[in-house]
Amino acid sequence: MMGDARPLIDALRAPETVLSLDGTGWTDLISIARAESLIGSLAHRLADVAVPEQIQPVLKDAIQAADLARRQALWEADCAGRALAPLNCNTVLMKGTAYVAADLDAGVGRSIGDLDIMVARDQLTAVEELLLDAGWEWVKPDPYDDQYYRDHMHELPPLIHRERDRMIDVHHTILPLTAGPTPNAGAMLDYAVRLDSGLYVMAPADMLLHSIAHLFADGDLAGGLRNLWDIDRLVRQFAGADELFWMELGVRAKLHQLEPHLARALRLTARLYATPVSENLSGSTNMTDHFYIRRLLARDGWGRENRKFTRQAFYIRSHWLRMPPLMLTRHLWTKWRKA
Repeated sequence: MMGDARPLIDALRAPETVLSLDGTGWTDLISIARAESLIGSLAHRLADVAVPEQIQPVLKDAIQAADLARRQALWEADCAGRALAPLNCNTVLMKGTAYVAADLDAGVGRSIGDLDIMVARDQLTAVEELLLDAGWEWVKPDPYDDQYYRDHMHELPPLIHRERDRMIDVHHTILPLTAGPTPNAGAMLDYAVRLDSGLYVMAPADMLLHSIAHLFADGDLAGGLRNLWDIDRLVRQFAGADELFWMELGVRAKLHQLEPHLARALRLTARLYATPVSENLSGSTNMTDHFYIRRLLARDGWGRENRKFTRQAFYIRSHWLRMPPLMLTRHLWTKWRKA
């Protein structure tokens, strides 16, 4: 059995490496790809590889499922756009929905869950009222959770549509208000790019920095290989299309206080996916990069998470990043009492 998720990295990075896999190797690879929500991306990467006959239906199903997810995501975005039309606000799509709406390489085969949008903070109340009128309702009815989101988080409490059973997260910035970095949300909204649908996506540098912030400045790196693959795809496409991209990326990273997170993201994606990056922005190898890679690859051949101590350390780190010690202690105490 495989000890970590490296074979998935190898298959995404160089698809021809799968030609040497035996039956067990294929089973492990598919299990890991599914667990990391990268089965659709993997299937597209292997489209021109002569895979075993038994594997072809699995990859075909993955491509069809990704195509369905794409259509559902675009439909849900359209529904949200129509619901918010009376407000005449700039509704910015985020994450997977933004990638497919903008027809980016990062959207090819990507799994997409909730709809994430971003609006100006002073429009949150009006946005909330319009979404509730259009059929969305609260997922978290608990008063403490509701207040916690409104006072400290970068988004409203999540909503779900009562008929379509689809979630929407309404952001007003990209990191919790209690986090260390304070990205300039107003600048992100001002630079957003309008699509033919009337909805918006972030400008290239901001879109990449949001993906980086989501992975390295907020969470515990769970499912991080998918996010790092997004970063690889975005870097390759944006840098390949604009020779000034790296300069703009450095300027925007400084504006959003994300320079160290950008540097780590570039080092790790270059290390794992061989992404061509700017050495001026990535900096020299950091001794802690090893621990991040160890966390990102924490899957066995069954697709199960392993390396429990490492995962626990990053889970604690994620809470530490989100709030100062006293607030964290009070929050955990409150959640423990309620549980």
